[in-house]
Amino acid sequence: MIGVLTLLGTLLFASPAFAYTVTKGDSMSKIALEHGMPLKELASANPQITNLNLIHPGQTVHVGHHKSQSEVINISKNVKRVAYTREKEPIKSVKASQVASAETKVPDAGSRTSVKATSNSRKSMKLTDAEVDLLARIVRAEAQSESFEGKVAVAEVVLNRVESKKFPDSVKGVIYAPGQFQPVKNGQINKPADEQSFKAVHAALASEGESVNGAVFFYNPAIATNRWLDTRQTTAVIGNHVFKK
Repeated sequence: MIGVLTLLGTLLFASPAFAYTVTKGDSMSKIALEHGMPLKELASANPQITNLNLIHPGQTVHVGHHKSQSEVINISKNVKRVAYTREKEPIKSVKASQVASAETKVPDAGSRTSVKATSNSRKSMKLTDAEVDLLARIVRAEAQSESFEGKVAVAEVVLNRVESKKFPDSVKGVIYAPGQFQPVKNGQINKPADEQSFKAVHAALASEGESVNGAVFFYNPAIATNRWLDTRQTTAVIGNHVFKK
């Protein structure tokens, strides 16, 4: 009798497994963000999905245990607090012993000191309001017609460049580097970003850049006039964009 009651209690109070049905416009990155899961954890829970860039409406995606709406909102807020810190005071520099291969940048106009590291650098990256806005504007200009995952991928390319020693070490420096982004040349960069672009920036800051696998270039081969990127290693294809190392 006791065993039966124990079994019933387990069934009643166990968290139910939750299956999400893919709808139009969904992506694995978007589903992971909305359910408060890292993309890697979502991928591990769905071994049947061999290509994270290819899901279709009606497909079932397992998202572990269902979280209540309040839990998801709290997780989302926590992610944003970690990913995007409005800085009013300078951040103390981090010793090289604390961050692998770290190099401290000189703060501009006394606004902040940031750390650039070759490992876990995305977690230590801090952006000002102006930098988040600029990054969201380049995402809108470059990926306005792309899916949410495509927008996140464009933001990740910019952040990957900031982390790379081969490119300028700031969002502004990367975006305004001569000849790098067409929206800078045609003025589209000056148009305000939309809500989806800001969300994509937050998602990219909270990730480790896994959706583009370290890419520092992207282009649309259907409209590109310069084909030099064709010879570089492809890391991902998301929507109309091909991402390259």
